[in-house]
Amino acid sequence: MITLVDYGLGNILAFRNLYKRLNIDVGVARSAEQLAEATKLILPGVGAFDHAMRSLDASGMRDALDELVMGKGVPVLGVCVGMQMLGKRSDEGVLPGLGWIDGLVRGFKNEPSSQPLPLPHMGWNDALPRTGCELFGGFDGMPRFYFLHSFCFECTSADQIAATTEYGVKFASAVASRNVYGAQFHPEKSHHYGEQFLKNFAEL
Repeated sequence: MITLVDYGLGNILAFRNLYKRLNIDVGVARSAEQLAEATKLILPGVGAFDHAMRSLDASGMRDALDELVMGKGVPVLGVCVGMQMLGKRSDEGVLPGLGWIDGLVRGFKNEPSSQPLPLPHMGWNDALPRTGCELFGGFDGMPRFYFLHSFCFECTSADQIAATTEYGVKFASAVASRNVYGAQFHPEKSHHYGEQFLKNFAEL
């Protein structure tokens, strides 16, 4: 079962409604015990990095998630700040991230070529998928997604980049490493593009 990790941040209801339209079973976990039946995980997130990490730690699910993802290889999809949490750390805060992908989170404001652009990066933008990435199958033309962020994921290895987007600079709008996936955009707000993306994750 796809399990939404509810630690108090992220639009859980939007994900549930989308999967309901697709006739795909989805559950919600608010405790470590409720993670037991998960065969796939979605880790949403909004707001500041440190607040998200503290909220996840306070939920009591951190150790169980580490065991499922790193120990048992359960596929996980981090969304927006949930994607940023997959890395080792963020310029936005001081706390360590989950470290499930070897990468860091940088602010757009630290990129000289992005200075003239308003922050946050908000609205619709294209995502250019890496050839063969299973998360981006079934799209008719270039997929477009809804973004709302001022920080982006900097992968240690280019092999971890699943899709790129241009906003003053080219950045990783999706990542993939083994069973760990991330989307900087909001698929739950991206209409039929997001629906196809989440359907692809369900069918991995």
